[in-house]
Amino acid sequence: MLENMKFFKFMHKQILILIALFAGTATSYIFFGFVYETDHIEILWYLLVLAVSYWGYTLYKQYSDNDLTLEEKEEWLNKLRVFMFIYFSTWTLMFYVYVSSDNIQLHYLAIFTQLGVAVVASTILVSEKKLAIFILISSMLPITLYLLLIGEFYSYVISFLTVVLAWVLLYGSQNTYNYLKKSQFQAYHDYLTRLGNRRYFIELLEDAIKIQKNDNKYMYLLLIDLDHFKTINDTLGHDIGDILLVEVADRMSKLSNEHRGSISRLGGDEFCILSSYCKNKDECLNQAIKFAEILLNSIKQTYIIDGHHLYISASIGVSVIDSPNMTANIFIKEADIAMYEAKFRGRDGVIIFNEELSLRVKRKLEIERLLRFALSNNEITLKYQPQLDNKDKVIGCEVLVRWNNQQLGCVGPDEFIPIAEQTGVIIELGYYILEQSFKTFSDWYEKGIDLQQLSINISMRQIFHNTFVDDVQKLCKLYLNPYLSKKLIFEMTETSVAEDIDRLVIIMNKIKKCGIRFSMDDFGTGYSSLSYLRKMPIDELKIDKSFIFELSEKEEDTKMVKTILDMARNLNLTIVAEGVETQAQKDFLVKIECDVLQGYLFSKPVYKEDFEKYILKSATK
Repeated sequence: MLENMKFFKFMHKQILILIALFAGTATSYIFFGFVYETDHIEILWYLLVLAVSYWGYTLYKQYSDNDLTLEEKEEWLNKLRVFMFIYFSTWTLMFYVYVSSDNIQLHYLAIFTQLGVAVVASTILVSEKKLAIFILISSMLPITLYLLLIGEFYSYVISFLTVVLAWVLLYGSQNTYNYLKKSQFQAYHDYLTRLGNRRYFIELLEDAIKIQKNDNKYMYLLLIDLDHFKTINDTLGHDIGDILLVEVADRMSKLSNEHRGSISRLGGDEFCILSSYCKNKDECLNQAIKFAEILLNSIKQTYIIDGHHLYISASIGVSVIDSPNMTANIFIKEADIAMYEAKFRGRDGVIIFNEELSLRVKRKLEIERLLRFALSNNEITLKYQPQLDNKDKVIGCEVLVRWNNQQLGCVGPDEFIPIAEQTGVIIELGYYILEQSFKTFSDWYEKGIDLQQLSINISMRQIFHNTFVDDVQKLCKLYLNPYLSKKLIFEMTETSVAEDIDRLVIIMNKIKKCGIRFSMDDFGTGYSSLSYLRKMPIDELKIDKSFIFELSEKEEDTKMVKTILDMARNLNLTIVAEGVETQAQKDFLVKIECDVLQGYLFSKPVYKEDFEKYILKSATK
């Protein structure tokens, strides 16, 4: 459909210009009619010009006052072409009338005017190449024939010059037309894949929404985002990445054409496909799912680029165009929400947008907005969950962050921490947690509460920040002595450590110079390998609570915990079991000599003052 994009707005603007030129010039002919006593002809001709001008004005108003669909614009443009042809022909008609007169002065006037008409045609109709050429020839040919029929040497020369002028006008018109086409191509195409771009797609989608409003037709929108394309781009280079994008685009474009859809590249590795019309919503959904699955299978086929065998998948979000009251950007946003849900569920899949997804995104956006003010509004608090050895002695605690917002209520860290990481709020929030934890640890030491360890969760976004090492060193000097610094443990989740492992190890070693140790949190849920554990300066493994929860029910979890424990001992690592909630779980962990236990069986996370009371109470037992 991209090739059907015409210069509708450009031609629309030319109507009033043309009417002003022709109607104004035609008025002067009335004057000449009275001068040369041919006014009855000019008046009749002028009425014809006014009638055609009025028709042109109605076409101008039709485009201005109505939100036309692409199909309706095509019909309008066809009418405009007929109007233009008739309008220019009225001047050719007057040319024949004047050159038929015995008054030679009228001949000169007719020739001069006809030349002006040819110049106007070559400029105003520049976007309508075929029409411009036809009108230009029909305007210049009568002048050339008239001059040739005179039969004089000068008339032959002038007729030749007329032909030259016509050629120059054609050449100039052609160059301008090519420039306009090139400009339009650049405005509506993606430079790399040659597909339509975001601007084109939005105009196409807006047109589809108008048709849906008028005819109750249904269409679906597929938003395709390539999975892990950035990894290929970064590791193999942008040249390979660009070739891969072109090949993926070619595959999808071929399938889109087979299914009578229209594909565009929105930017980066995102593509959009707009379907043809469907009879009802159910048919639309079924076609969308089938087509999306075909796309996924095609995209996953091997690509051979410069000797590299590349594999890539995609996440696809689907939105059905079923409401004329929504904008193109909203439908794209719906498909975008569904696409990110597909990524969240593991990628390489298709998700259809629904209201539940919409509510989830709205809550996420609200959390993102309010989280930025959480620290300044004193809504962030810290709690401490005791950690015990296998002899029931309290040896430390884990610092846990809590957020209580007046509008949202209590928001769990599992919900707001990922959002804080995505938005960058985690940098400020993480610094606050570190500072408050260090200060509290120092205060406890001064009160005589000498714990063996204090565990603090650290985000990967936080640890990779360029000020993190300096911040930790500064806070250690400000609040802690070397004795206390050696008792600090930074916990990192297993699922995040695979990101830039070499850089991470360098940062960890810098932190360890302060005496701080490292723990791998939620161990067993991610993708860590023994090579990672050997490479990273880890001091502690924390078994994920999902294994602890079903210790007494699943033999597989029991074997897994024993395996992790044996592995940790061989690597000289401390083992922490979190999520201990029953006596049976505790007894099993004590039996296999797990080093540290943590869970609701001993205590829920409590505020600083309550933790101090818990310590005193434990000491009296």
